Amino acid sequence: MNSGFALPTRHAMTCYFAAMDVVDLRNFYGQQLGVVARRFVARGIRARWQDARALRVLGIGYATPYLGLFREQAERCLALMPATQGVVRWPSTRPALAALVEEDELPLTDSAVDRVLLVHALEMSSDPVELLREAWRVLAAGGRLLAVVPNRRGLWARIDTTPFGQGRPYSRSQITQLLRDTWFTPTGWGEALYVPPIARGWFLRSAVAWERTGATLSAPFAGVHIVEATKQVYRAIPARREKRRLVPALQPVLAPAPGAVALRRVAASGVTPATVRR
Repeated sequence: MNSGFALPTRHAMTCYFAAMDVVDLRNFYGQQLGVVARRFVARGIRARWQDARALRVLGIGYATPYLGLFREQAERCLALMPATQGVVRWPSTRPALAALVEEDELPLTDSAVDRVLLVHALEMSSDPVELLREAWRVLAAGGRLLAVVPNRRGLWARIDTTPFGQGRPYSRSQITQLLRDTWFTPTGWGEALYVPPIARGWFLRSAVAWERTGATLSAPFAGVHIVEATKQVYRAIPARREKRRLVPALQPVLAPAPGAVALRRVAASGVTPATVRR
């Protein structure tokens, strides 16, 4: 019986943490706390990408709750889910646009998409550098990447009952360095989820006030970073100084000097060098 999702394979690289699979992720977004998180994160994504008309949009990780923002506008919208998480059918009532992939071998040609959206991807990845380099490869020149990453200083990263508390959270400087190491240039920042992850209906009714106050004060405890970056088409290659090998110029010790053989012959014949010159 097809339940609409495939369980993750176990042959992928091991991590020091256990990643959530699609069942856990889908259940979270079906709960009241997940609905609130989706609303605020989607607002931050939409603030960065307001127009996706005639663009090819790719979501990596568990980005399907947010790809709906662009599905009607975009020329093409795809969801690639890592094998460590599994895959869920998306969209549920239309031809499937989601696939199960290895995160370091995306089944796309070079420069195949214009936008890459990473959600529940970097923090769950066993090799975020390889993941970002694959994203760089499939992204067209001038394309943009948008990553939603748990904030190391936020409350959501400290509570493991939500997907944002799983895996590896990042500080702003860590994300910046990671993007630069993988040939991206950060161009814009945003935050979301200032509301604490308390799944109580009476508390979530004040979520909008929490979000508005945190954004106004630029509070450092937001749950997620939303960072936009552009692809470096002409990436810098570190210069390497050529090493010169110094070879000493030594005089041979056992080899005879030039003309030594001729002088011995002259001496044996009894003729002096002065006589020879005359």
